[in-house]
Amino acid sequence: MYKLDSESLKLIGKTSKGKKHIKLTVGVFIDGNKIIKVFNESSDEIENAHFIYEIGSMGKTLTASLMAKYIHENRISLDDSIQKYLGELDSDRYYPNFRRLATHTSGYAARLPLTRFEFLKMFGDMALGKNQDKNPFVLDSDRMSDGFRNIRLQDKDYKWAYSNFGFALIGNALGAVSNKSYQEIMNEFLSSELGLHNSYTGTNSKNLHGFGANNKDCGNWNWEENLTAIKMAPAGALSSNADDLLTFAKMNMYEEKPYLSLCHKKHANLSKHYDMGLGWWLNKNNNDILQHEGGTGCFGSFLVFDKAQKIAVVVLANYKLGISSEKAICLSVFEHLHRIF
Repeated sequence: MYKLDSESLKLIGKTSKGKKHIKLTVGVFIDGNKIIKVFNESSDEIENAHFIYEIGSMGKTLTASLMAKYIHENRISLDDSIQKYLGELDSDRYYPNFRRLATHTSGYAARLPLTRFEFLKMFGDMALGKNQDKNPFVLDSDRMSDGFRNIRLQDKDYKWAYSNFGFALIGNALGAVSNKSYQEIMNEFLSSELGLHNSYTGTNSKNLHGFGANNKDCGNWNWEENLTAIKMAPAGALSSNADDLLTFAKMNMYEEKPYLSLCHKKHANLSKHYDMGLGWWLNKNNNDILQHEGGTGCFGSFLVFDKAQKIAVVVLANYKLGISSEKAICLSVFEHLHRIF
């Protein structure tokens, strides 16, 4: 039975200290088996009840996987413009294709659909631990349409810029292909296609509550208050648990679904350290190592796997732990697995 190494346990203890209600889950896939541990404020292991967390942007990898399925079934093409599927777009203007949206090279600014003021305020609030219970995509008007009207793009690959707006467009276009909502097609995909029965869009009574500064109960983000929030759901509205996410990682490592390999290929440059697959970040020195992180107001998540070594690690927390804390724990465990296997 695999045991966490001392350095990873030290990070877990440092991260959990002072967080009265924390349920920090660390899941490992190795030798064909899943090992899942949950830690409390004292970094003691507690009973693993398969807690369900908001996973935020990690859900983009599932949106990209659904897109790859549609491509495999010849329902869409990676080079199709979203204009072909979203009727509200102007017919005489250029709009990005699925590849550029899924690799964050579309040209859409990172702040969209927020205004510059709203975007800066969101990050200011995060730094101060304020308004963590408020979903910033619940807006006063339909900012999706504002983005279409106000942003004119050229037919080219732009420099990488992380775009929630771009992934929202992917999800809404996939829904249009099926004449259903994104929520409907994603929930069907998660349950019927992937067999992930503890994963779904939005939140329900099964979800853990998130906690913020001074151990304040932040509850969960609401994705159903108005049209804008619903349309932004493909960018980060999913909930899941460690068991399901390790199952998803296994599917990717073994390519159990034929369309998943499309997501693993390099489709764009990200930085000096990473290439971009479809949704996934690929280690530039070893494209067999794929990762993604996520977070909402009071939740954090990180998933990494190695297709060649067949190992995966996921970390989930019902607190906003600070800059890259989930990533640090996850990669510490991942690197230890590489050293011993």
